[in-house]
Amino acid sequence: MKKNVLITGGAGFIGSHVVRLFVNSYPDYHIYNLDVLTYAGNLENLKDVEDKPNYTFIKADICDHEKMDSIFSDYNIDGVIHLAAESHVDRSIKDPFSFAKTNVLGTLSLLQAAKTYWNGDFENKLFYHVSTDEVYGTLGESGFFTESTAYDPHSPYSASKASSDHFVRAFLDTYELPVVISNCSNNYGSYQFPEKLIPLFINNICSNKPLPVYGKGENVRDWLFVNDHARAIDVIFHKGKIGETYNIGGFNEWRNIDLIKVIIKTVDKLLGRPQGASEKLITFVTDRAGHDYRYAIDSSKLKNELGWEPSLQFEEGIEKTVRWYLDNKDWVDNVTSGNYQKY
Repeated sequence: MKKNVLITGGAGFIGSHVVRLFVNSYPDYHIYNLDVLTYAGNLENLKDVEDKPNYTFIKADICDHEKMDSIFSDYNIDGVIHLAAESHVDRSIKDPFSFAKTNVLGTLSLLQAAKTYWNGDFENKLFYHVSTDEVYGTLGESGFFTESTAYDPHSPYSASKASSDHFVRAFLDTYELPVVISNCSNNYGSYQFPEKLIPLFINNICSNKPLPVYGKGENVRDWLFVNDHARAIDVIFHKGKIGETYNIGGFNEWRNIDLIKVIIKTVDKLLGRPQGASEKLITFVTDRAGHDYRYAIDSSKLKNELGWEPSLQFEEGIEKTVRWYLDNKDWVDNVTSGNYQKY
């Protein structure tokens, strides 16, 4: 079946993997990649698909209501995968307003455009909203986030994502807009902007720069290989039940300090250094305000109902990831210099 699918934030880290997967897997679909190209959006991420006949890039801001309306009508959009978001917690602490604008009002702008254009004809239509496990707050030593866990956001970032989730559900309940939501754990892999922990630390180890670790490094996160996340999005988009929420996790918990030591050993090994030699770069810094202690996702609903599960264990995934950053130093240098923004 032919579809016109709008993927927002498609030039970003997760979005570029989703765009690539859909362009290559569904030649009968036309994939419209909508991105405003902030610092985290980079068309270099999609060089391998930019000339495909079923791919079109649109530079636009999701907060521009009139533009969103015209995109739906101009391209006859019948499916949305909404990934565009401000996502870095530290940035949200410094500038909560931009997170509220993009994550809340931008999502509302897209919802309204979908509602207006589809105009009650919801057959074979879907608005898929991609969210985060951070909306659930924090866990103690035990337990997992499930789809029924109460929301308890602790940072401006997670509060903005929680609000956007509520708007998506409100459009289902009020207007019967066909929606699904997924909440995922921390992603890692290729093409991730190096402000995030794993690419930042790979880059710093290569350059013998300090590795800043919040507090004592005891915070726990569940890590998901980005290609597995893209596969999960594919499955949910095609098989997910309208109105449902699906949690996507890697069944892969790590304390930050243990994760960092695995990264150090992997980078040292691939650079031909004594393994663990770069541990001397670890620098403990003042903990982040409102820093959640532990996230852990229960993905059993997604596995049992839709048949998805992660394909890689972390050690294998992190070695693939480190190799990619070492083999693509030009990409890293271009991103860290900011040259890629000169479009």
